[in-house]
Parts: sequence; structure tokens; C-alpha cells
Amino acid sequence: MAGWARNATTRLSPRRPWHKDVTRETLRKDAFAGLTGAAIVLPQGVAFALIAGLPPEYGLFSAIVVAVIAALWGSSRVMVSGPTTAISALVFVTLSAFATAGTPAFTALAITLTLMVGVMQLIAGLAGLGALIAFVSHSVIVGFTAAAAVLIAVSQLPAIFGVDVGRGGEVVERISRLLPELGAVHWSTFIVGCVTLASVVVMQKIDRRLPAFVLALVLGGLVAQLPVWPEGQIAFFSPLESVVPALTTPSLDLDLWGQLLPGAAAIAFVGLLEAISIGKSFAARRGDKYDSNQELIGQGLSNVVGSVTQCYAGSGSFTRSGVNLDSGAQTPLSAVFASAFLLLALLVVGPLVPLVPAPAMAAVILYVAWRLLNVREVRHIVKSGGSETLILLSTFFTGVFSELDFAIMVGVVVSLVVFLKDSAQPLVAVGAPTTAHGRRVFRNAETLGLPVCPQIRMTRVEGPIFFASVEHIEREFDRIEARAEGPQTRILGLKGVSKIDLTGADFLIERAKKAREQGGDMHLIAAAAPTLRTLERLGVLRFVGQENVHTHKTEAIAEAVRRADDRICRQCTLRVFKECAGKPGPDDKE
Repeated sequence: MAGWARNATTRLSPRRPWHKDVTRETLRKDAFAGLTGAAIVLPQGVAFALIAGLPPEYGLFSAIVVAVIAALWGSSRVMVSGPTTAISALVFVTLSAFATAGTPAFTALAITLTLMVGVMQLIAGLAGLGALIAFVSHSVIVGFTAAAAVLIAVSQLPAIFGVDVGRGGEVVERISRLLPELGAVHWSTFIVGCVTLASVVVMQKIDRRLPAFVLALVLGGLVAQLPVWPEGQIAFFSPLESVVPALTTPSLDLDLWGQLLPGAAAIAFVGLLEAISIGKSFAARRGDKYDSNQELIGQGLSNVVGSVTQCYAGSGSFTRSGVNLDSGAQTPLSAVFASAFLLLALLVVGPLVPLVPAPAMAAVILYVAWRLLNVREVRHIVKSGGSETLILLSTFFTGVFSELDFAIMVGVVVSLVVFLKDSAQPLVAVGAPTTAHGRRVFRNAETLGLPVCPQIRMTRVEGPIFFASVEHIEREFDRIEARAEGPQTRILGLKGVSKIDLTGADFLIERAKKAREQGGDMHLIAAAAPTLRTLERLGVLRFVGQENVHTHKTEAIAEAVRRADDRICRQCTLRVFKECAGKPGPDDKE
């Protein structure tokens, strides 16, 4: 308990390893990166808040507060957190069942939901559950974000076409409501949206460092002000209620928490998946160390603090993080600078928000949705086939035809089922020596059709030998041993075995006993200290014998060849192992 308390105190402490690396030069580079990041996130924050069904300022405040807390307490040096497309879509889907988007009741629910998400993430970080995220396939996030992209894109089409079809519902339902209204399209809103979208695309192609969203919204606003449009046909934004975050009070009603729990769990999970995958990616690119559990702490604290400062749930932003890295960020202070510059920008441009046309912002969101859809990654997963494709498609189609939070649950369940299935069916292969690139190596004898020794059978297991996998391994052993024409010495490689439990130990003892009953023996190859301790603790070493346990296959083969029956060797022309040179052959006289 004392160790856990010390660990929690260390993780919650504001002292972080990167503090010692801050210099005047890193501050200069971080300030420049922060200025670039602030220019990008200004329209993004508004767009994400609208996706979530919240007032625009909530997205901007989330980009300020959540980013600072997550940067100072997280693990990544360059990742920037804040509102994201996927999280925003989940917030909207979760809360739409309880209140109408844009209303005070909806906003109050979002504040409570954010506190719940933060508490869950904090608990996960303090409990050290960061490593468990690795057990969920990356295909879950790819499929989920693809479904979220489709939902977000479809949700923006009414604003671009200038028609009112109501809010809420999954993708198919929204499309079915939109299609009958296409005959009443307002060309003024459609042209403003098209001009804005085209501007974003062109400017992003020219230079990704340009504040393309801001410039496109300015151009869309100018087009909307042309005197050729019918008066009142183009909708504009309402003024921001405030440009500085104010204190808010989340609800602590346990009944409400119980109702919001499924959605909060889905958002917390997706947020952690996003943050950890982005953080690991950039840490690997920079050669930095990365601590998943510390990142959970940073994300959890950012959402807890955000829930009392007019923010909604956030996570790591791939776009902002990428721009931050490309702009030369050196430490998490770049995110702090970005938040400071964004707050100053709000004081200047906040009064200009009513000049932004709704179809122009819808076009920006449409572009964000398109960028969210990682076509290259989807194509790569589908081409690879197998279980990853199943995970991707099950998550995506559930998100398209049902709710996004349910799609996450389906994806996670399918991912875990695939993981358990793979764990229960480890590779069992017969090895034989061959020459590759001038070196003598062991390869899969069955796959490559390599000759095997009639007296010695080299077998390896890649994966856990435990209660769930023993049945499969036993079937494979029976299949392999059925081909033996006489007594054999079995050499079993355990270097690729990650776990052995009591059931697995009983299996090894039973196989050794069977080999001896048939006139052969069994040798084990195990070098890792944890594996050897497990074998000793479970009684395997005592039964097999210390002399039959080897640290390398060369030792095991040498001993097995030494014990091989010379009468059989004399009739053998295969000479599979180099050690066979010391045994009598067909040309030797008795």
C-alpha cells in the first residue's frame, strides 16, 4: 500500500523529467511552435464544439485548459491535447438521448460527463492500466474513426445545403431525412460552403503551415456578404458568451452518473486509445521515452480540471501534435504557449465570430471529417486480410448502422476475442537446419519440406502454454508424433513461450513421460530466468531432469545426437545435423 501511495504521489507531482531540459533556446522554439498551433486550433475548436452540440466557446476553452494540464502532467513532449473529432462525435451521440443539443441542459450534462471521463482515466492511470491498452487492436480505432468521419460528414450536409432536417440519429437515418429535402437546396449556402471547402483544400496543398481554416472562413464570410443573396437565407453564428473560461459545477447526482456511465466509459476509453497511440508514435519518431500510465494521469487530470472550467472531454490531437512537432517544439511548454496565444487571439477575434457563416464552418468540419478518414490505413488493413479486417469492418459498420459508443464496444469485444483465440492457438512447428545467406539456420521443416532426423524431433512453441492453449498444442503434438516411425528424442524449444501455468506444466510432464514410455526422451531449451523458475516451481525440471534442460539448441542437439542409436545412424543418409558427422554412417564398417 505504501508503494502504491508513493507511486501515486510521484505521478501526480507537477515535477516532470523534461523540466531540466528547458533552456532559452527551447523556449524560443516552443514559443514559435505555440504561435503556429494557436492559429490552427482557433477555427478547429469552434468546429469541434459544434460537432459535440455545444456552444463554440467550449471547444476553444477545451483547446486552452485541457491542452495545458495534459501537457504538464502527461508523458509526451510534443503531443497537444484538446477537443478531437472522434470524442466530439461521441459526446454528441451520448448526450443526445438526454437533452437537445445546444441547450443549457445539454451543456450541463457535457460538464458532468467530462468529470466522469477524467475520474475514470485518473483511476486507470493510478492503477497502472496503461499497458492494457496495447491489447486492443489498432483496427478498432481505425474503424471507429472512419465511422465517426462518415457520421460527422453527413451531419454537416444540411447546413451546406441550407435545409433543416432535424438533428440526431445514426448515418442511415440522417441520410433518409436529408434526401427528400434536396429539392429545396439554398444555392447561397451551398456556394458559400463550396468556396470555403475549396479554399481549405487548395491552401493545404500549397503549404500545410498556412492557417488554412482561418483564411477559408474569412473568404467564405466575404462571399456570404455579397449583395446577390436573398436576405436572411444564410445563417451566421451567435456572439460568444465569453472569451475567458469561467468556473462551472458538474453534477454529483449518482443516478445521473449511472445513466451517463456507458457513454463516459466509451469516451474515456477512446480518449486513452487516441492519446497513447499518438504519444507513442511521436515518442518513437523523436527517440523519447514514453510512459503510458503517466499519460493516463495527464489525460485524466486535464478532463477533471476541464469539467470545472467550461471545457468538455478532450484527448490527444494528431493534427495539432503533428503541426507542433513540424514547427520545432522541444518540450510540453509549446502547448502552454499555444494556449496563451489562443487566449490572446480570442480577446481580439472573439467579437468577429458573428460574421462567420454557418455553411462555411460546416465546410471546414466536412474537411476535418475527410482528414479523419485514414484511407491509406484502411486499405492496408483490408489488404492484410484476416482478423484485423474483421475487427475493422465490424467496428465501422456498427458505427454506421448503429451508435458510435456501441461500435466501440463491438470493436473491443471482437478485438479481445481475436486476441484470446490467437493466444489459445500458438504456433507449434518442427524445425530443421538449412542454409540461408551463407549461414546455417533453423526453419519450419513442414513448410519448406526440409528433411528431419528419424531419431530426433526439434519442435518449438511460439506463445503461451496455459490452460486455454494446451488442447491445441496437444493436437499439434499428436499430429507431429503420428509421423514418427520409431522412438524419438523430442527437443522442445521454449524460448518463444511467454507463459506456462500449472496445466501447461502438467502437459510437459505428460509428454516427457510418454516419450520415455516409447523408448525416447525429451529435452527442453529454456534460457530465460523467469521461464526456468516457473519450470522449477511447477515440478517440470524435477521430472525432466536438469541434464535434459539446455540454454541453447546446439547443446540439446549435441546431447541428443550423442544418445542416438548407432544402428539407425548407420543406415541413415540424411545427416540432418552437423553433429551427425561423429556418428557411424552407411559407409562405415561395423
